[in-house]
Amino acid sequence: MGKRVMVAVIFIPLMLIIIYILNPLWSFCLPAVISLLSMISIYEVLHSTGFLTNARLTWYSIILAGIIPFWVILEQNMHVALLCLLVYFILAFIEAISSHYVLTIEKVGGAFFFSIFIPFFLSSLIRLYETAGVGDYLILLPFVTAFTSDAFALFGGMFFGKHKLAPELSPKKTVEGAVAGLVGAVVCTIVYGLGVHLIFPEVSANYLLLGVYGVLGSLASQLGDLSFSYIKRQYKIKDFGKIFPGHGGVLDRFDSVIFCAPLTEVLCVFLPALVIR
Repeated sequence: MGKRVMVAVIFIPLMLIIIYILNPLWSFCLPAVISLLSMISIYEVLHSTGFLTNARLTWYSIILAGIIPFWVILEQNMHVALLCLLVYFILAFIEAISSHYVLTIEKVGGAFFFSIFIPFFLSSLIRLYETAGVGDYLILLPFVTAFTSDAFALFGGMFFGKHKLAPELSPKKTVEGAVAGLVGAVVCTIVYGLGVHLIFPEVSANYLLLGVYGVLGSLASQLGDLSFSYIKRQYKIKDFGKIFPGHGGVLDRFDSVIFCAPLTEVLCVFLPALVIR
């Protein structure tokens, strides 16, 4: 548990420094960072589970995942995206056909599924950052909601947990911990909005909507955690990787953000809680 807290203590201030002090560098590097995280995630889920043993298709999937975050920059010019998908499927089916049924359609479909949904959902962070006027503040919302939900759920489960939430997927998760995570996410999301408004008075915060962000974001985060726990239990592995001490791999740390980020993006579009006056 100490390692988990230490990673969060180091990671969140580091993000603040990069976003607010090294702002121009962050603007340039953000798609590359999301691309790198996506590529590592695809490698982790395909390799650690043993789901895909075909090296070439694994690399095709990793490369596709690395390209997808840059599609955000292309905006309306999606012909490049179409070309990338076409090349991927041509190579994938050439690999499948030449394998003489060793590489099944389930393997091809599964590799494509992960290669699309993980980087596309993480790319919501780029779109949040590019929101006119308030992108610097919005990009942190999914992390605030997801990480605080995880932290409060952990401590709530330790001190008050009695009823198992999903014992087959995650034996340590409890109903009490899930409730604590939800409450903690709501409080911290509202406090984050208050802090942004106090430090940057030109930013107006709707605290009721921020509370909604906290509730829905926490639910999405916990569902993301359970979803990837489902994959780990099915393949009988503890972690997807070992990059973050106490957390495991990229997917073990960002599983909740993968679900929370696109939800936050949708909420910011239809129910904006942070706006410039």
